[in-house]
Amino acid sequence: MLGFLTTLTTGVHFLALLYIGLGGFLAWFWPKSIFIHIFFALWGVAVNVLPLACPLTEFEDYLRGLRGLEPLPGGFNAYYIYDTLFPRDALPVVGVGALMLVLFSYLGAYVRWRARTVPESSGTRTMAR
Repeated sequence: MLGFLTTLTTGVHFLALLYIGLGGFLAWFWPKSIFIHIFFALWGVAVNVLPLACPLTEFEDYLRGLRGLEPLPGGFNAYYIYDTLFPRDALPVVGVGALMLVLFSYLGAYVRWRARTVPESSGTRTMAR
């Protein structure tokens, strides 16, 4: 059961990382979700920039400890992502790319929100007679 919980925690962690990178696009269709995503995005930046522990990593390490295993060497990202999904040397490029992706998703969410809230009679359209 502990192995299953550890694997489940790892899966949830990967989903959280995907949501941090791509969740802003959800706001294109569900605008209020942007507030949840802003929290996740800020948390993701804070955990990677500041000396804050990620609760998912802490929980996975706790479960690993119950199984007699050592904590993840270097943390979740270092263990599962760096040099596995992309080379560690590419981290600055990947980080900038992820930030640009989030900003693009926010820009798109804003454009779609603005298009929904601007009334048609606001002078943006002209009627041909």
